Amino acid sequence: MPDRAQTRPAGVRIALAFDYGRRRIGLAAGDTLTATAAPRPAVAAQAGVPDWSAIEREIRALAPQVLVVGVPYNDDGSDGTLAQAAREFGRSLHSRFALPVEHVDEHGSSLEAGRTLKDQRASGQRRRRVQREDIDSAAAAVILTRWLAGEGDRKP
Repeated sequence: MPDRAQTRPAGVRIALAFDYGRRRIGLAAGDTLTATAAPRPAVAAQAGVPDWSAIEREIRALAPQVLVVGVPYNDDGSDGTLAQAAREFGRSLHSRFALPVEHVDEHGSSLEAGRTLKDQRASGQRRRRVQREDIDSAAAAVILTRWLAGEGDRKP
């Protein structure tokens, strides 16, 4: 049976994005062929320490070629309160999984995600109540969409 990575069209990069938080880490997956991002189930964290086994399961299931971590910046471009922790999380991802890690400014991604999910609920597109985990993973999708659009430290 051929390896899944070998069946992909040449040049397509599968990406997995993370919206780092001290209690939860939102996840989203996408690819450069469709340039779309879809939320994945959020992963628990305890005092900033992620559930590494859950992250490993996602990485094994999706076989991403790049990991994208959102880094929170303030309006003036300075580091937000979790910026250093998000970068450290990215370094840990790289050392554990030997995959390239790129960063994208996540400023406003949670607000954008929450607004979108609440609008979907109000319009009837979404039936169930919006929970914090949903917002975290939708924020990861916003981060990944930004990366797919060329933002962040993405290399050509």
